[in-house]
Amino acid sequence: MTTAARNLSARQWRRAHARARHEWKRLTEAVKDALHAVGRVQEAAGNAGAQAYRTAVRTARRPARELQGRRRDLADQWAWNRVEWDAEREIGTTVYGDHPVILGPWLAEVGYEVLYWIPFLQWVRVAYQLDPARVVAVSRGGVASWYSGVAGRYAEIWDVMAPEEFAARNAARAEFKQSAPSPLDRELVERVTWTLGLRGARVLHPSLLFRLFRLFWSGHRPMGFVDAHTRFTLHAPPQAIDRGRLPAEYVAVKLYEARALPATPAQRAQVTALVQALAERTPVVLLDTGLAVDDHADYSLGSGGRIISARDLMEPRTNLGVQTEIVAHARGYVGTCGSITWLAPRLGIDTTALYADPEFLQNHLAVALRTSARLEGAGRFMPIDLRGLPA
Repeated sequence: MTTAARNLSARQWRRAHARARHEWKRLTEAVKDALHAVGRVQEAAGNAGAQAYRTAVRTARRPARELQGRRRDLADQWAWNRVEWDAEREIGTTVYGDHPVILGPWLAEVGYEVLYWIPFLQWVRVAYQLDPARVVAVSRGGVASWYSGVAGRYAEIWDVMAPEEFAARNAARAEFKQSAPSPLDRELVERVTWTLGLRGARVLHPSLLFRLFRLFWSGHRPMGFVDAHTRFTLHAPPQAIDRGRLPAEYVAVKLYEARALPATPAQRAQVTALVQALAERTPVVLLDTGLAVDDHADYSLGSGGRIISARDLMEPRTNLGVQTEIVAHARGYVGTCGSITWLAPRLGIDTTALYADPEFLQNHLAVALRTSARLEGAGRFMPIDLRGLPA
């Protein structure tokens, strides 16, 4: 083979080899691309499968979670219904028959007594056809008139226990409500039963009210629950004092320290200024009792001129009855949001209720406003938040 032929053959071999290498590389890249594509497809399929799985799990769990939540709601509702059913069954067990029925003894705050307890008893009387002639109401402060139409007889706590002993033992209970009968409750019932000869008497205790109405106060029952378990009525006042000792026209004022109206220096100054401004227009009769029978101290507003204290007209066993009579014959009433302020509209008196902290008042204000608006003959109920007035 000549040199030229060998050179040509070498060049051809190199070209062929180069083409072969190029084709191999191209084929290899194509295979890699195909493998990557397969991998991506597999990964996408895996992701889609995982996503589909997660979606399926979430879809399956959602009804389960909703069912669990519904079961909890139903369990709560059942528990609340049981409270209501048990309370109503207890009422029936207590009042059905011909035995005497004792209502009380009432030891808790006046506000709960007039806003809930007595309207609740009016409902019991109607719903269970309870004859008032069988009933004895037990309370304190000369409030027989509050129980008119419910109880044929009234037993005054301070006729069977000295006010000082009562105040000390009531404070020892360490609660504002009556969530269960205490030793003091039981002793008072025994004394009243013995004094009045109430053989075989059964007791409708205030703890039943607090147990039942806690459903409303805690937000588990609407206002309609109150409508269904109360009957609000107008109240006729007692005749406990010589009204000749009072001005012919006046505004009754009862301002005391409470959570709704805390006795801060600024609050005292504001309340004092309001009473003085009121006295410039009309005589003011202060319902300050001077009695240490609960944890609500009267604001010290002084007296003199057109500001008159009714303290001399009161004694422990009649003090609430006297206050009721004074309010019932006033041109208007101004008081701390609580106590007999809730009662004043049902005496037919326009009522201004003062507060500076509404945290514990929301439900009570709603009941008082609703009652005043719906009860024919009731006075207007006008709450005022003192935080909105100039200091």
